Amino acid sequence: MSSGSPVSDEMPPFRISFVCTGNICRSPMAEVVLREQVRRAGLEARVSVESAGTGDWHVGEQADRRTIEALAGRGYDGSLHRARQFESASFPSLDLIVVFDRSQDRILRNWAHNETDAAKVRMLLGFDPELAALGDVPDPYYSGPEMFESVLVTIERATASLFRQLAPALRSPTT
Repeated sequence: MSSGSPVSDEMPPFRISFVCTGNICRSPMAEVVLREQVRRAGLEARVSVESAGTGDWHVGEQADRRTIEALAGRGYDGSLHRARQFESASFPSLDLIVVFDRSQDRILRNWAHNETDAAKVRMLLGFDPELAALGDVPDPYYSGPEMFESVLVTIERATASLFRQLAPALRSPTT
């Protein structure tokens, strides 16, 4: 009699990092939302979700108050988030790096060590065919709470599309 997890659960998790500018608005939203989608699907052992920023201005800080409030208003808890800066040394350990605008896309592709690393960088809205033409998720930092709520709705939609694309591979046993 065999004990332990099925082969699919023994595989290392698929590692996703959401990267925005300061890691206090968009990327924590996406991290919390996707983590909840993964939890609801019972795939926590198969997916690791994190977030970071390209800049170091907010390292160690909580998410922006408006981010936490927007998340709470839609049933999510963002209170435990602490901002951190993305490090180029992280590329090899990540499977997918999701950015929110062309500036972050350019920065991370420049930080990539090689083409394999650069290919891991993808724009969030690119996962949703109806949103892809918009390109960038607006940065709500210099706006009011309404913009945070609007950005969160966009992030929910785009991360749901991302998850729908990943889920079949995550659910199927590896051979």
